[in-house]
Amino acid sequence: MSDLSLRALHIALATVSDRHTPTSDDTGDWLADAIVDARHHMYQRQIIGTDKYVLRAVVSRWLAEPKLNVVLLNGSTGFAEHNCVPEAIMPLLDQTIDGFGELFRQLSWNDIGSSALQSRAFAGLANNKLVLAIPGSKSAAELAWRELIQPQLDSRQGPCNFVGRLLGKPS
Repeated sequence: MSDLSLRALHIALATVSDRHTPTSDDTGDWLADAIVDARHHMYQRQIIGTDKYVLRAVVSRWLAEPKLNVVLLNGSTGFAEHNCVPEAIMPLLDQTIDGFGELFRQLSWNDIGSSALQSRAFAGLANNKLVLAIPGSKSAAELAWRELIQPQLDSRQGPCNFVGRLLGKPS
């Protein structure tokens, strides 16, 4: 019989923004609460500016941490000139999870119509860690968490989830 208990993951959360502070980061606050409510561990939380080299350095350090399982980035995924998450992070990925961005845009279509095509949300694996990049709007973050991220971080989710891969054990 398989173990149907939740396996907690260690998650690093970053809001990528030049305008948010710890007191104005509503999306980061919501995601931090959602992570804890799902019974995962907040490894670290940070607000990082839109300098792609600084962002890449922070995420690279996180990817080298043995205890960390997931990197969740919100913000700076659109087409505004200063947005840099895809350019900063995609070179770090060992594998992309193409379905994540595709499904996120499909789900977003129901809320925002053709504006969904301007999302560059993506996910991938790097150093046996799941890396997720979602838009910075609270409604988009809630949608991504509720429909895609949280179920895939739940070891009880069938027929498959990412937990076994991240913990090096069958899920």
